[in-house]
Amino acid sequence: MANMVKAWIDGVQIEVEAGTTIIDAASKTCHAIPKLCYHPDLPATANCGVCVVEIENSPMKRACCTPVTDGMKITTNSLNLRKYRKTLVELVLSNHEVVCPTCEANNKCNLQSLANNLHCDMHNIPNMQTKRAVDDASPSIVRDMNKCIACGRCVTVCNDVQQVYALTFSGRGFKSIVTTPFDKGMNDSPCVNCGQCTVYCPTGALREKNDIDRVWDALLDPTKHVVVQEAPSIRVALAEEFGMEPGLATPGKMYAALKAIGFDSVMDTNFSADLTIMEEGTELVNRVGAGGPLPLITSCSPGWVKFMETYYPHLAANVSTAKSPMSMFGTLAKTYYAETKNIDPATIVSVAIMPCTAKKFEAQRPELSDSGYQDTDLVLTTREFIRMIKECCVDFKNVPDIQADPGMSFYTGAGTIFGATGGVMEAALRSAWFLITKTELENVEITAVRGMEGVKEVTIEIPGLGPVKFAVAHGLGNARKIMDKVSQQLADTGKCEYTFIEIMACNGGCVGGGGQPFGSDIARRARRGLGLYEEDRNLPKRRSHENPEVTKLYAEYITEGPCSPKSHKLLHTNYFERSVYSGAAVKEATHKH
Repeated sequence: MANMVKAWIDGVQIEVEAGTTIIDAASKTCHAIPKLCYHPDLPATANCGVCVVEIENSPMKRACCTPVTDGMKITTNSLNLRKYRKTLVELVLSNHEVVCPTCEANNKCNLQSLANNLHCDMHNIPNMQTKRAVDDASPSIVRDMNKCIACGRCVTVCNDVQQVYALTFSGRGFKSIVTTPFDKGMNDSPCVNCGQCTVYCPTGALREKNDIDRVWDALLDPTKHVVVQEAPSIRVALAEEFGMEPGLATPGKMYAALKAIGFDSVMDTNFSADLTIMEEGTELVNRVGAGGPLPLITSCSPGWVKFMETYYPHLAANVSTAKSPMSMFGTLAKTYYAETKNIDPATIVSVAIMPCTAKKFEAQRPELSDSGYQDTDLVLTTREFIRMIKECCVDFKNVPDIQADPGMSFYTGAGTIFGATGGVMEAALRSAWFLITKTELENVEITAVRGMEGVKEVTIEIPGLGPVKFAVAHGLGNARKIMDKVSQQLADTGKCEYTFIEIMACNGGCVGGGGQPFGSDIARRARRGLGLYEEDRNLPKRRSHENPEVTKLYAEYITEGPCSPKSHKLLHTNYFERSVYSGAAVKEATHKH
């Protein structure tokens, strides 16, 4: 039994496990403590001091890093505390570019909320800021140090959670700033564009590169035919922004909003998620049968792919050559769709709504042009899509549901669970079982690969193969654990205990992507994942090989089937070794096979 301690917070007795911090203990009562640098998902840094509390017979303490002790009497609100916190926040504001109405983080900004709650008056706060140039060279992320408050959240998530090491502190005290290695900027750092820094930034100092105006330019150009796709996790991230139950799947309202915005054709990335399973599942079966490089590692997360190219290029041959669902859709939009609809592909603008800032980088990869054009022209994050919905005054909560346009829209439950950690693995196993055994997997819910545990392992008995071991990792720090293990086993014996590995760059999978709504935390990511599993249970078809639009694609266009020469030309890709100092490609790591 855990050792428990009793204490008092503002006169209310609490009982918590020994070692619980004051700020976590207060969250269990109605006495939440003001905070700025603290985030429940991250190790406490105690940088800002806003969470100070008074403790009887003791100096003020920072609640984020002070454990509760037996008999402790804590005060969270007093005249002295209010004055102290207000002074700290005003010091931050004096070195902060206050442009709230035009800031992407407006109404989502922790500093804005805190300043309002403490009644800070900007007219009486001197401006001590030295203007800095905005770092916008990255294809995915803008770094605006004029809004940075040096809270350290981005450094913590980049170094401790993701273990990418693209951000660091420079200077000391009031002159301390967040920067990149050698101060070269995000585009010349090891940054993999995952965008977790943007999710945890409390002020909008780190944000996605905005492509809304470019999308509007295409939509309002009568010579363009604008096609849009939406990733699985988008449909479970919109509800929370429009006063609906968090995690609720809203595909019909999502389609209706896109039609109201003006897209010519609204289809769905879930279709190409099912297609990805057919290609990747066939690739797995082929490798197992022919003795190809194992384990096979998933390739649909662009942050993970660039991380692999940067830190583990020696494992590139183990990564599936299948393009991501977004890129498969982009290729087909300008080939299969264009031919079916008799549309000049040069007039098609392919737009993707993604939960992921790294998708902006992926879309610009020069090798992803097998259609003869740039396969995906523009990528909008969930946050950008939400801004467009609000700009068009769409009443998202009450807009009637509609269906997506046919062609590349139908999806199975396997396609929708792609958005949650473990979902790609589960979807692949549902169809790989059929491809190997020629029988259907009776219980399609493989719960052992679900959940928020950082690394999950499962062994499944497959007829004709015997016990086969699989692994799932989400968050790049957890990916390191698996990749180090794989590297060591392959170096020692030439073999690995795993046959198939799923890796997602972001904790929770795509539901926790770097382009999802501000304020995301692990609990919210878990709720979104549950929403995808709920949609899966309610869909009439739950295995990718049952998707009639995928079957039609193979029957009429890629007639030799998955992993055939035409399939490889359109739906597969190659990778590059990248410099750890700049992220630039230095040489090709593996070819299509």
